[in-house]
Amino acid sequence: METKDNHYFYVLECSDASLYAGYTNDLERRVAQHNAGKGAKYTRSRGPVKCIYYETFKTKQEAMRAEYAFKQLRRSEKLKYIGRENNEVAKK
Repeated sequence: METKDNHYFYVLECSDASLYAGYTNDLERRVAQHNAGKGAKYTRSRGPVKCIYYETFKTKQEAMRAEYAFKQLRRSEKLKYIGRENNEVAKK
């Protein structure tokens, strides 16, 4: 799944059905950190999380650009971007 030189933009689905987007160079480790409560403050109280989407980039800058652009979207646009517009993340 991963190599040393990959950079990832990823989207997590939290237990409250909210979405979290981030950047990492080690996707499996980062998702494990989120689930251990050692990831972002946002996900600490919303675990467990699962990775529902990711993209791989050659540079950190490209991945972070994708993350920033994603965060500017409305929720409906985010769901469309990740291909879940008809299979929306469950709402609570």
